[in-house]
Amino acid sequence: MADISATTASNPRTAATSAESAPESSEPYFDLIELLFFAYRDFVGDPDEVLAKLRFGRAHHRVLHFVNRNPGMKVADLLDVLKITKQSLGRVLKQLIDDGYVLQKEGANDRRQRLLYVSPAGEALAMKLAGLQTARIAGVLAELGPGAREAARRFLAGMIDASDRDRVLRLIAHADRTRLRGRDGAS
Repeated sequence: MADISATTASNPRTAATSAESAPESSEPYFDLIELLFFAYRDFVGDPDEVLAKLRFGRAHHRVLHFVNRNPGMKVADLLDVLKITKQSLGRVLKQLIDDGYVLQKEGANDRRQRLLYVSPAGEALAMKLAGLQTARIAGVLAELGPGAREAARRFLAGMIDASDRDRVLRLIAHADRTRLRGRDGAS
């Protein structure tokens, strides 16, 4: 499941079709651009309603998501994943810690490291939000039929800047392996 591969122009299969998929004129892909805007709006809309009741926003959601998926994540790594400033993360993280959703611990070997974990309440909230988004995705994939999930994964991976794609795919694969180990260990 974690093996997400994006096709590139060096792939013979895609090189042949890249000219076919290019716009016929200099006109932008307005339909796809707008579909991405609206899809994102609705994809985050359900979680936004839950978060608003807690006085949280999308930044809180992203922090909870990545800390839940990567227990023991360093603050520095979270900053790198989210591509936000220390100041922005500091405000959001402080609120999540103060409200009991995230725990911060010192590193075992380096006490200067700040390692992040979700609390049981943080895990429950992160999973509730992921459940809302999974239901939306699952409904669409069921409508599209076999192969839709893999096609969606390739498309989304391809949308990530090539210079960052491998790192992102490794992060996802690592989180998937960690979750499977946790599930196997819990049985």
